[in-house]
Amino acid sequence: MAKIAVFCDFDGTITEKDNIINIMKHFAPSQWEGIKNQVLQQEISIKEGVGKMFSLLPSNLKGDLTDFVLENAKIREGFQPFVDYLAEEDIPLYIVSGGIDFFVAPVLDKYGPYEAVFCNSSDFSGDTIKILWPHSCDEKCDNNCGCCKPSIMRKLEAEDTLKVVIGDSITDLEAAKKADFVIARDLLLKKSKELNLNHNSFETFYDCIEVLKKLNEVRV
Repeated sequence: MAKIAVFCDFDGTITEKDNIINIMKHFAPSQWEGIKNQVLQQEISIKEGVGKMFSLLPSNLKGDLTDFVLENAKIREGFQPFVDYLAEEDIPLYIVSGGIDFFVAPVLDKYGPYEAVFCNSSDFSGDTIKILWPHSCDEKCDNNCGCCKPSIMRKLEAEDTLKVVIGDSITDLEAAKKADFVIARDLLLKKSKELNLNHNSFETFYDCIEVLKKLNEVRV
């Protein structure tokens, strides 16, 4: 019987909206929007774009930023039942996020259990925020991802594992291409259709549970 492993995005997937975008809208000067558009249009890498956006913010905002996300991040419906279902079925859940540790960890702490959480790190010791990249691309990826989801997938699970990616945006696309099955919404759903990936759409994590139940039934 093939083992299933789930690799789930955080911003815009576990949370209903992208926390980096919300932070930038609230705290950053207007030039962040041009950087964001360059990332979405794949003119610059995710790593370069996220680094540039956070360099616009002074380090003394750390507490304000964390408080802002904790107050405003709405968790997508059904997330804890989804986590519970995977635990009951002994399916590992890896959170793979292009988000930053100072807000990802406090939000996720209320839920769980997870097999592991991977995200970018932060350095508040200088005048402006510096983003660190503990999960950079391996030798098989040259996309300058920042938190490289395909590299994490290769490191964690054997080739015969049925890899399921759950996500919503351009930051999930390279992982989706390497997945056996994609559960997608928003831009990732559009890209999954364009690339003819094996996929289902979702709006809540109850939808994800139903998809995984079917995958669990048919695996041999």
